[in-house]
Amino acid sequence: MIKTILYQIRHAFSSLFSNRKKAVHKRLKTSFGKEKDEDFNFSMIEKYFLHKEHSTAHQVISDKTCNDLDFDELFMFLDRTHSKVGQQYLYNQLRVIQPNDPKRTLNEEIISEVSANETKRIAIQQILEKLNHKDAYYIRALFQEPHILPPKWFSGIKILSFLSVISVILSFYKPIFFGIFLVIFCINLIIHYWNKKNLVQYINSIPQLIRLNVVAAHLFTYKNLQKLDAKLPDAIQVIRKVKNRMSFFQLEANLQGEFAILAWFVFEIIKITFLIEPLFLFGVLRKLDTKRNEIESVFTFVGHVDMLISIASVRKSEAYCIPKIYTKTEIEISEIRHPLIYDCVTNTLHLQKKSLLLTGSNMSGKTSFIRAVGINVITGLTLNTCFAKSMSFPIMRIYSAIRISDDLMNDKSYYFEEVTTIKEMIQESQKNGVNLFLLDELFKGTNTVERISAGKAVLSALAKNNNKVLVSTHDIELTDMLFDSYVLYHFGEIINSNKVAFDYKLKEGKLKNRNAIKILEMNKYPEEVIQEAMDISKKLDASYQNKKKTN
Repeated sequence: MIKTILYQIRHAFSSLFSNRKKAVHKRLKTSFGKEKDEDFNFSMIEKYFLHKEHSTAHQVISDKTCNDLDFDELFMFLDRTHSKVGQQYLYNQLRVIQPNDPKRTLNEEIISEVSANETKRIAIQQILEKLNHKDAYYIRALFQEPHILPPKWFSGIKILSFLSVISVILSFYKPIFFGIFLVIFCINLIIHYWNKKNLVQYINSIPQLIRLNVVAAHLFTYKNLQKLDAKLPDAIQVIRKVKNRMSFFQLEANLQGEFAILAWFVFEIIKITFLIEPLFLFGVLRKLDTKRNEIESVFTFVGHVDMLISIASVRKSEAYCIPKIYTKTEIEISEIRHPLIYDCVTNTLHLQKKSLLLTGSNMSGKTSFIRAVGINVITGLTLNTCFAKSMSFPIMRIYSAIRISDDLMNDKSYYFEEVTTIKEMIQESQKNGVNLFLLDELFKGTNTVERISAGKAVLSALAKNNNKVLVSTHDIELTDMLFDSYVLYHFGEIINSNKVAFDYKLKEGKLKNRNAIKILEMNKYPEEVIQEAMDISKKLDASYQNKKKTN
């Protein structure tokens, strides 16, 4: 009878485990190639990037450019990682351009392998998901931030712990020692709860570090992944040597969430009696402080693997190409699209010696096209993935002035903020290397004459030294002034039956048709307003043509 019951219990648990395993397998299989449906905690995601040393990087993408190119939305689209470690690593990878990545070929081999071998990919994803708890965000603090130091009177903690042991033992022989023990216990109680504020900083990160090490060891059993870091076993072994001390924090975390109140209370009394928490905490921190490089090696290995799985997932669902990165200063693009625009119209562009000047009406697609080029250059240089039929370009630094607003906190007007941004671009344009400048409607905050004059001078300066500029404008006058250094393209619209339609196709030459007044008419503006606008427009056109002939 008992054997039958035990068998039934084992069978029930076995079935439950099997069903759960099948459910996880199905979820990972069906979710591959799809965007995440979850909240993104960017304040935690970006911390690894913010604290990492980037002195050797070709460029760190600025907050300004990220804002212009809707970087957060781009990241949410690209992030298909399965661990918080991978998520933080991917964010850093997208923000930092590194020239001549030695792992580029190996990365492609691994991406191809996990894309073709579903069983292996799912097994790797299951391992990575062990680090998907929010506490895993805190691992990076163990090698990026300074640890708290023990108090100057730390030796007193060791003495009190020793006296507690002695008084407990001797109290069995002489009751007076129990009274001594109670006095020591009261002192230990104060120290124990004083230390709680120190412990809370590490109660999340240290247990996750143990898990990170286990995950890295499992991932390293795959031969292709071993090529990412041949010395990783040494780092894993170094962390393992600290595992016994760190396991105390793992037990502490479990007690808070899984064990009964009684077990927690008993364990708390033991810790107070012998001052276990401060002794273990500062002992572990002293060890970890000397193992920062090893911890970061394990962290980056796991993050890199997760990033490659994420890239494979994006490529499964999106039309993409692997860019050709060359030393020429040309930019050659075939059927590029903006990855964040649903059913985006594709466009083709080839820039040789010149930059690009775009004209066109509002909502015709000028700014979206400029953003699309900027985004694809970034993903091409960082993830070796572009959303186009083909793309070829040199290693470039990317700067932008697309979305500028008043900085009221620092008492800066729109115009002054733009002037500051453009000045920084001019300074960068004079340095060695190719730069890509993305601009939308230069100097909108000033009058027409000065806007055109300043715009011409700035755009001429930026296009020097093999730099590439993509700029949109409504000022047709600039098309004649910049003909020598800029190719002219435009986006247009078609007006039929009182409706405005955009085809979002890039066309050669400058925009010849102007429909702004026509759109006012379509929207039932008063007839006298429409007529006056047309008369003034004709006079201004005639004046401009006369000046052009004179010059």
